[in-house]
Order: sequence, then structure tokens, then C-alpha cells
Amino acid sequence: MEKEFFTSEDLRALASSFQQSRILLTAVELKIFTVLDKHLLTSKEVAEKINTDWRATDRLMNALCAMGLLKKINGKFYNTESASQFLVENKPDFMGGLFHTNELWKSWSTLTEAVRKGHSVYKRDLENSKWTKSFIAAMHYRALKEATVVSYMIDLKRVKKMLDVGGGSGAFSMKFIEANPEIKAVIFDLPEVIPLTKLYVENFSLKENISFIEGNYLIDNFGNQYDLIFLSAIVHINSYEENKLLIKKCYDSLNENGQIVIKDWIMDEDRIKPEGGAIFAINMLVGTKNGDTYTETEMREWLNDAGIKKMERKDTGFGFSLLIGYKD
Repeated sequence: MEKEFFTSEDLRALASSFQQSRILLTAVELKIFTVLDKHLLTSKEVAEKINTDWRATDRLMNALCAMGLLKKINGKFYNTESASQFLVENKPDFMGGLFHTNELWKSWSTLTEAVRKGHSVYKRDLENSKWTKSFIAAMHYRALKEATVVSYMIDLKRVKKMLDVGGGSGAFSMKFIEANPEIKAVIFDLPEVIPLTKLYVENFSLKENISFIEGNYLIDNFGNQYDLIFLSAIVHINSYEENKLLIKKCYDSLNENGQIVIKDWIMDEDRIKPEGGAIFAINMLVGTKNGDTYTETEMREWLNDAGIKKMERKDTGFGFSLLIGYKD
């Protein structure tokens, strides 16, 4: 429910909430939780291990204690249960996506200027392998939680060949294949992403069902005769017109009775709800050239203009929704 009245204390807390965020992100970036895993160490010992200033490290770790992420006893620090589970690298539940959140800090710092100019002013090195790796890791972490649910919401029984546009780590393709081992998936993504995709797919039991194409989905050919074309977190990267062209391209690559599935934020007509989508539109403003979040009306226009008449919406419970178009 929307908050109708903010006290001055509410506003002060809201304005300063970035401070705790920055403390957490810096601790993850410096690998403090990983160094402390199963250890009881002084801040000086930690500083020596991560090559930082002792006094500054001590103050940072004290703040982490105040936030409930570390514990301190007799001058020595150790991880809380939550930090041990979620913030230690190489553990099953490690929140690797926080590395990407740390990268987003840089683009969000340009928001004021982006609003003045009307577009992103952040200069990202597109060849920055660190950014790409952290982005794919963040998407994979999220997709693992969503892919099983989405696989139940899509009719996969008659799918023999699918295209995963901007498939990233391949999490959705792998989960769909688990649901129907007859599916042959093609993962299409940028040349700098596909090598990372292959690393994620390498340990998949049905990896022989997956092939890869490198390219730009707005420009390059991504094949045809697909029964399913899946676009997860793709349309928000593009402008309205770019998406119109992309959906037509997908339609032309689809078999009869095939389906296009758009998984993304679907905004109400006033663009205020869902709240996550309204905030994510700002993420697109500061971080992309043309990106935005779109209404159901706009998405239906893309599908309708491409030639699709039958559509249905399904809400996932994750904030994102599915808009499914069926080709006659």
C-alpha cells in the first residue's frame, strides 16, 4: 500500500538509506564476509588479508555489526547466520548479483544529469568484462528463482525448438528443457556474453540440447522455425520502435501455432504501478540509451502490428508478468 503521509523523520531516513546500502556493497566488494567465513578475526587481521587500511576497515566492520551483518566479541568479528549464508562467495545461496548492484551505483549517481538531459549520460565501457560478468551473474541468480515457476505457466508440451533472445546464463532454457527434454534451445546473445553462457550450460545434464548464436538481436539473423520465442527482461532495454521491429522479427521466425512470450514489467496505464517497474524505468534512464518500462497496451500493439491477434497475460508473483502471443 502506498504511504500517504511522510513525516520529516521518514523523509530523512529515506534520503539517507543509501548509506547502509553503500556499507553493504563495499563489504561485498572487499570480500569481508568471505574472509571471515568460519573464522573469528580482528579488524587488523581482516585488513591485512584484503589489503586495506586497518582503522578504516575497523570502522566499516563496526558499522556492519550495528547493521546486524557481523558480530563482535572480545575485539574479534564473525559473520551472522544471514551473512554466512548469503554473502560468502562460492556458497550455494551467495548473492552474486550484488556485484552488479555495485556497478549500478555508478550509473545511478548520474540520475540528476540524466533527468536534465532526458537520456543516459553514463559512459560505460561496453568491453568491460567485469561489468558483463557481474550482470550475467545477477540475472542468473534471479532467473534460478523464477524459471521453475515460469516453466509451469507456459505450454511447453508441443515445443520442439525454442529461441531464448538475450538468454544470458541460459537459466530459462535449461529449466524449460528439464520440463520437456524434447526441446532444442537456441540461446542468442552478444559475442561477449555467449562465452559466459557456455560456462553456465557446461554442467547441465542435457547440454547437448542447447546451441548458441552470437549477435545483436536488432540487427543479426537469429534463425527461424521456432515454436517458442522467449524474451525475458529484453523489451525494457529498447525503445518502443525498436521493440516493434524486434517483435515483428520474432513473428517472422515463428512456426504456425508458435508463441512469443514477453517476460517483463507490465505497467499500468498511469505508469505508477507496479512500483518496481516505475523504479526500474529510472534504472533504464540512467543506464541505457533508449530503455524504458512499457504498458500492456504498448506491448499488445507490438504483437498486433506483427500479426498476432490472440494474446493473454499471466502475472508471475515476482513483480514481472508474462504477455503471451500466439501465431495462428
